[in-house]
Amino acid sequence: MQRHLISAADLTRDDAVLILDTAEEMARVADRPIKKLPTLRGRTVVNLFFEDSTRTRISFEAAEKRLSADVINFTAKGSSVSKGESLKDTAQTLEAMGVDAVVIRHGASGAPYRLATSGWIDAHVINAGDGTHQHPTQALLDAFTMRRRLVGRDTGLGQDLNGRRITLVGDVLHSRVARSNVDLLHTLGAEVTLVAPPTLLPVGVETWPCEVSYDLDSTLPKSDAVMMLRVQRERMNAAFFPTEREYSRRYGLDGDRMARMPEHAIVMHPGPMVRGMEITAEVADSDRCTVVEQVANGVSIRMAVLYLLLGGAEFQTPSTSAAPARTAEENR
Repeated sequence: MQRHLISAADLTRDDAVLILDTAEEMARVADRPIKKLPTLRGRTVVNLFFEDSTRTRISFEAAEKRLSADVINFTAKGSSVSKGESLKDTAQTLEAMGVDAVVIRHGASGAPYRLATSGWIDAHVINAGDGTHQHPTQALLDAFTMRRRLVGRDTGLGQDLNGRRITLVGDVLHSRVARSNVDLLHTLGAEVTLVAPPTLLPVGVETWPCEVSYDLDSTLPKSDAVMMLRVQRERMNAAFFPTEREYSRRYGLDGDRMARMPEHAIVMHPGPMVRGMEITAEVADSDRCTVVEQVANGVSIRMAVLYLLLGGAEFQTPSTSAAPARTAEENR
């Protein structure tokens, strides 16, 4: 039985639907006066964050506390990591403390996989984002939001996203969110299209289970959901487009472009948004934009993942996906 959540590609359709359905149950806890379940009482969960984070870290912490887990927050800044401590030594320190699960975000692609398979620690490992590789819980909360909006809360139970047309727009090259969403949405039966300038598409994208387009205007009328991706300047070491103005003109979503989308279509963004570049304030503040809803759904999804890994049934899949080409050891 699978003990970790490292990649969205590890999940079968049944795994993903089980998580989405469990999250629907967890969402009802948020409507209670006391938002607590005793499921993980006595379990210790460490949030091991080597990269800056607001939404993901707070979302995981809220999910853990609502399940009554004992929570330890670790950030690289101010820890022994800043003195040169390796991931292995940090993991063995946590193992000595008897933690039950580790939620890890790391700048090196492959760090969560290395932690889960190295034997350094005997705890469940949940990937909260590793380099440009994967961010599986973000893909799950995005799929959860799509299913709620496009299928329905009650009618969506047990259902996937078969036949839904999803468009991801922007910096695909540096986006772990894009990779995770392509994997998961394909598993759930959706038709995915990536829209980006050629310089912001990764090598080998033609092998991904999706379509590729360079023309945003032609894809919008056919989309059930449009997800705008942030241009990740902190990961860039070259000029990938001439100017911000030109990027916004070709690949930004404004009110005029939103009007070309079908009436039922929604606008999504994993956050943080750069208003005025990939998305205008008019679109970001519209009723069709699900950004705030995605944050709320993130707590429910992460509660579901923690429950299934630590407190409930295991996932159905026995295998773990292969590690990316560059591991944490190679990136050090």
